[in-house]
Amino acid sequence: MSPGARTTAGDGRRPPELLDAVRAEVGAHRPTDAREADARTQVLEALRRLREPFDEHAGPVHVTGSAVVVGRRGTVLHLHKRLHRWLQPGGHLEPGEAPSDAALRESEEETGLALSHPGAGPRLIHVDVHPAAKGHTHLDLRYLLVAADADPAPAPGESPHVRWYPWDEAVDLADDALVGALRVARAQPEASAPAPAASASRAAGDAPGASPATRHGPGVVPGRMGGER
Repeated sequence: MSPGARTTAGDGRRPPELLDAVRAEVGAHRPTDAREADARTQVLEALRRLREPFDEHAGPVHVTGSAVVVGRRGTVLHLHKRLHRWLQPGGHLEPGEAPSDAALRESEEETGLALSHPGAGPRLIHVDVHPAAKGHTHLDLRYLLVAADADPAPAPGESPHVRWYPWDEAVDLADDALVGALRVARAQPEASAPAPAASASRAAGDAPGASPATRHGPGVVPGRMGGER
């Protein structure tokens, strides 16, 4: 079973096939630095120890799925409504949902872009463990998603401040929780391939000549992005 395949087996929270697939996926992943190596070890231990590792309501430590979106313009970040930080899209898993599916679903909701996994299927590119709101700890699995050359248009209720960042600017903003994932994503072949054109109205945040306040959101001063979600 692919980690990107949906399943409703078992109790809907910890389907054994899904658990085995995610364990294998994380186990096969090769970290790029000491921080990620430690995160991978923590994730594998949690998948072995926790009864409900995919359920945000079962305990303070749980798996999340996020994405580094790549396209012709660089990468897409959104201004988190609560944290007021520019982050990669992503979030919690729904019952029976694979982390790669959650990453795709949440990213499309938060950016309004039509996204896809690479042609060969979901590609785990980075793993991180970081503190989150309410005293939670997120075991975050980061996937590569590919976007056409279109302006973000997030769904109602999502942060309206979503924009493409050139790679150098995104890396400069990122903290240790995200910078590794951005560097890995930038090195993927999809990050330099020409993106298919897509028609979309230009977002106000990317309008030519927009002021920094417009591009980054009202009252927001660009700052370093955190891993907390």
